[in-house]
Amino acid sequence: MKALAVFGNPISHSKSPRIHNYAIKSLGLNAFYTRYLLDDEKDLRARLFALSLDGANITVPFKKQALDCADFKDDLALKIGSANTLLVKNNKIYAYNTDALGFLQAISSFKDIKKALILGAGGTARAIAFALLSKGVDVCVANRSSANLEAFSFCKTSLYDDLQDFEFECVINSTSAGLNNDDLPCKKELLSEILKNANFAFDVIYGKETAFLKLCKSLNVHCKDGLDMLLWQAVFAFELFFNIKDREREIAQAMYEAIALK
Repeated sequence: MKALAVFGNPISHSKSPRIHNYAIKSLGLNAFYTRYLLDDEKDLRARLFALSLDGANITVPFKKQALDCADFKDDLALKIGSANTLLVKNNKIYAYNTDALGFLQAISSFKDIKKALILGAGGTARAIAFALLSKGVDVCVANRSSANLEAFSFCKTSLYDDLQDFEFECVINSTSAGLNNDDLPCKKELLSEILKNANFAFDVIYGKETAFLKLCKSLNVHCKDGLDMLLWQAVFAFELFFNIKDREREIAQAMYEAIALK
């Protein structure tokens, strides 16, 4: 039986166990999937082995550590600089990133995006930036501080306070602002100025209407939460966990059904 888990902090809100376990049952596979609250990123590698896991999904704030602790690193994960999916085989850890593909699938209904602004400069932001750049989108990453912006040398960057360009078709909140509170990723006045020119907005947070999404709706910006990104990155991770090909739609259908369950 395969043992799988999702690691993060916080983690109690995660729907990953529900969607993975439902897909496991639907496809008749011999496995289980649980969640694990990790306090210290330095313990990630040791916990994977101590729990005898065959694989794991990694969420905020451990995606960079997930890449760093791996023995083998997929090319896309290396480019992005973070991993959200780990496989454990023969006492070795293999790191992958399915966030980028999951994000592109999630925004497939967003048409004619030429310029996009990503709020936040963490591991998820890097995945989204690479995903958008692969589609020829002009990307700017904005952050509260310059601490993480040096990792985005491949695209435009700005501090929130220095942002002067407000012409973006799509605005993405990649921060955790709003996950456990009603915070916005940046000042409301600035965000309103940005959003009034946007056609689309996306929040990586799912399961609640964040302050970011409320503001988007008040300004009539077509917006989505992160549920579809969660589901599609999970589909691609699931394929890696079980070495499954050509059953993508079947896996996705099972995961959507899991979310719909009350």
